[in-house]
Amino acid sequence: MKIYGLDFTSAPTRKKPLVAVACSLDDSVLRVEGVETLGGFAGFEEFLQGSGEWVCGMDFPFGQPRDLVEALGWPASWEGYVGEVGRLPKEVFENVIRNDMATRPAGSKWRYRLADRRSGSSSAMMLFRVPVGKMFYQGAPRLLGSGVSVVPCHPTAAARTAVEAYPAVVARRFLGRASYKRDGVPDTPARRAAREVLVSGLRSDALSNAYGFTVSVDSSIEKELVADPAADALDSVLCAVQAAWAYSRREEDWGVPPECDVDEGWILDPALLNATERQPI
Repeated sequence: MKIYGLDFTSAPTRKKPLVAVACSLDDSVLRVEGVETLGGFAGFEEFLQGSGEWVCGMDFPFGQPRDLVEALGWPASWEGYVGEVGRLPKEVFENVIRNDMATRPAGSKWRYRLADRRSGSSSAMMLFRVPVGKMFYQGAPRLLGSGVSVVPCHPTAAARTAVEAYPAVVARRFLGRASYKRDGVPDTPARRAAREVLVSGLRSDALSNAYGFTVSVDSSIEKELVADPAADALDSVLCAVQAAWAYSRREEDWGVPPECDVDEGWILDPALLNATERQPI
């Protein structure tokens, strides 16, 4: 089975493009085959229209918290409110989020999906620091318009399947909260050493026990994963791990637990099954 991982950004540039890692899952081995640069959003749209059967783990929130959707009076279904968002200019969308925050008490400005709380991620509304709200704005409407099957928000009969990934969940199994990347600043020996530990962890029994398969990485690609201080390709590999696990659970709702609100979306990882809620970022 063709598996992809995609590290996403809300503002791709020549220096910071969208990066996908192509893999194959066969006989309980996920083989990392190559790194593909998609460029900007036109490249992303072209990728979504690609032929063949594949599953891709994508590092951005596919949905928004249910209580935000209700507070804003958006349509209740994922297709409805994502379609609404897709018709809004970017500045208008961001102002809508800021206006909602302004109505809420100090310490509770952000709303969270269940998947955000279980993974310890930022709110899917976040517009700064790690601007996942902007990623949602750029990514989710394109998913809706592409015709791909979006798990669990918008499943279709399409052979192309998108699942939401969050590489930090995989990374924490080996690094805890230690930093392994940083954009825009010089690399450090500590962060490089963390990437070496993380890449080594991909081949470990710990990963096999958690996800049900081993990961095979060519030595030249492995060097690239360790060398890049931004860890774009490495994050894409971690997204592919989560996508491969979701594919292996496709007969069990792709690993989405019954308590998930499908219109909010879900981060596909075994760590989120029956997990306690973490302190959100």
